[in-house]
Amino acid sequence: MTKPANFENYHIRKWYTQIDDTLANESGVLADGAALRKIVIAVAIHNPYAGQFNQSLEKILANSPALGAEFGRRLNLALGTDKVESYGKACIVGIGGEYEHGNAFLTPAFVMPIREAIGGGKAWIPSSGKRGVPGTNLDIPLAHKDALYVPSHYDTVTTQFTDAPNADEIVVAFAVATRGRLHARLGGLKASEIEGKNGLN
Repeated sequence: MTKPANFENYHIRKWYTQIDDTLANESGVLADGAALRKIVIAVAIHNPYAGQFNQSLEKILANSPALGAEFGRRLNLALGTDKVESYGKACIVGIGGEYEHGNAFLTPAFVMPIREAIGGGKAWIPSSGKRGVPGTNLDIPLAHKDALYVPSHYDTVTTQFTDAPNADEIVVAFAVATRGRLHARLGGLKASEIEGKNGLN
């Protein structure tokens, strides 16, 4: 079923924003520095290929940069003066679609405008996805935006959309965090030691 476009060629039903501020760890120990803020921006968007196979996914890919720019704008509104240190992306494909349809929303064309909006990023963006129904939990992996080999920033943010995705929808989500885990103490490369040459260290 064709649905009317309301953002470029896409039909968007709903935007979501989730903000978590962690002030102390699970043992009750106060944060070692600033609180950890995690932000998820997500969208419930119509899947133009639901119920069918098509070799071309151009209806999803064509305006990915514009969608990414809107994600970036919304992330910056939620961040205020906070700075991003880590990020991740994910999708949930409604049961009428293929997992590949969700991945088509998570390509470099989509994420590059987000990188630019949040101050750059040299490391690859960790990703996850699944097919599901409304209320499906989504675990979004996080890693440092400039160096993948920073253990303190390996993290996850979990989110849920009680009314999405419908069978003919895809939930596309992008998450950021303002620091690494509270009281991370497992060694390895520290964020302060990042060389920033290759996205790894």
